[in-house]
Amino acid sequence: MSSTASTAWTSLKSHATDMSHSHISTLFKQEPDRFSQFTFEQKELLLDLSKQKITSETITLLKELTEEKQLSTWIKKLFQGDHINDSENRPALHTALRSPANFSIPLAGKNIVTEVHDNLARMEKIVERIHSGQWRGYTGHSIDTVVNIGVGGSDLGPFMACKALSENSPEIARKLKVYFVSSMDGSQLADLLDQLNPARTLFIISSKSFTTIDTLANAQTAKEWLKQSSNSGTEATLVARHFIGVSANPEKVLEWGIPKSNQLEFWDWTGGRYSMWSTIGLPIALKLGMSGFKELLAGAHEMDEHFKAAPFEQNLPVLLAMIGIWNINFLNINAHAILPYDGRLSHIPAYLEQLEMESNGKSVDRQGDRVNHKTCPILWGEVGTNAQHAFYQLLHQGTEAVMCDFIVSARRYHDTDNSELQHQHQLNLANCLAQSRILALGDSVLEGAETAPAYKRYKGDQPCTTIMLDELTPFTFGQLIALYEHKVFVQSVIWNINPFDQWGVELGKKVATSLLDAFDFNGDKPNFDSSTNGLLNRIASKGEPH
Repeated sequence: MSSTASTAWTSLKSHATDMSHSHISTLFKQEPDRFSQFTFEQKELLLDLSKQKITSETITLLKELTEEKQLSTWIKKLFQGDHINDSENRPALHTALRSPANFSIPLAGKNIVTEVHDNLARMEKIVERIHSGQWRGYTGHSIDTVVNIGVGGSDLGPFMACKALSENSPEIARKLKVYFVSSMDGSQLADLLDQLNPARTLFIISSKSFTTIDTLANAQTAKEWLKQSSNSGTEATLVARHFIGVSANPEKVLEWGIPKSNQLEFWDWTGGRYSMWSTIGLPIALKLGMSGFKELLAGAHEMDEHFKAAPFEQNLPVLLAMIGIWNINFLNINAHAILPYDGRLSHIPAYLEQLEMESNGKSVDRQGDRVNHKTCPILWGEVGTNAQHAFYQLLHQGTEAVMCDFIVSARRYHDTDNSELQHQHQLNLANCLAQSRILALGDSVLEGAETAPAYKRYKGDQPCTTIMLDELTPFTFGQLIALYEHKVFVQSVIWNINPFDQWGVELGKKVATSLLDAFDFNGDKPNFDSSTNGLLNRIASKGEPH
């Protein structure tokens, strides 16, 4: 049955028509205590939906839609390891990566939680060896720099987490520098290698398949740099001392030259964009120590348990997802801004761009038919205080309807005597609350605004969600990311699409590979479309490459 062919969908369409005549500011006048009615908590995380264009009837109808779409059944399928990634005939068990050691999740006759914790134990030994100065480079000096080479899920999650949680680094980890390289063109790596001491640099090559051309090209450049810098020792010795491989394809890692002793594994039931909880999170563990990494896992597991057990009308991932469904499919809002009011969360918009748009940016349902409704919106974002000076003009006075997620921590700098830093945090909080208030309520918050000229008016009525952490810690960060993961899954169930494949990215890779021979410029005329032919001829005329 089509997603739109349901009683609840029809009821929501009718309800949306009625709600379209109500401004969010009017809803606050009608229900002055909306905050207590539409705010929900889970441990140290608060979700405020009061500035969304909703009423209690909206929540009731959305819950009915989840029941029609059998969301409870799908959640059970997710956690018990059913092959819900149907196009690749795999389960999606990223939740197993943060399950406690005493959990049991059977798959193919094995308890995969045992395998997960065996790998975490191996990772812990590597982390301890590096932190203690016992991992040594080709000169015998200890490693003081780590470079993670990966792309997509092998880069975005670890990069985001290391930036977000660097203040939580234990003393033993603070002397270790951690960098990330992802760009295929070599620009990141070239700039970085000029600054590094090859004798004290360790490379982590992170790739689920270990066939990703972007990653392997950077890895090969790093290997050549080490060979040229050392002028001694065999390649095998250099690789053994300066490379770790993290992959679900250990044979390919070994083929590249990284010995088994330097390998960490994860599994094909872990999607790349869901893999930061696995050994792909090695850079996070190096930054936070294993105790900090385990706190991150614990926070995510706490959200998993909440998602499994909480009734839908109090279930944070379900509520966040269904409010998104309401905005996209019933209020026709197709743009979503992620606005963290915390410089430490500067990389969360890029991470969520992949998580949401690669997962749910689909137009074909699980039965292979074209969907007849909107799916994932365009998602982008920036640190809020920077975004205020960039694209908030469009949010406040443009012609596009945009739903906004504000993410902020209630507490920061409470353990310092620096009153100026404490004041800066208050200033940051004031901006966060003010911007979400104006976006939702418009200039009705100001007296006399109605007499201002049109170009100074603020229409408001942009639906806003606020996610407030008590404090940014590994635990609350784990909660936050798992919240968004489960939100994406819930929306995929409502839309009847598979959020765990990404066939849309594959064709570009194949066509790029087929184009490589055209760069030999051996006199043959390129035989593609006129645009590609023209661009290849232009490149050839400039003498690159030779």
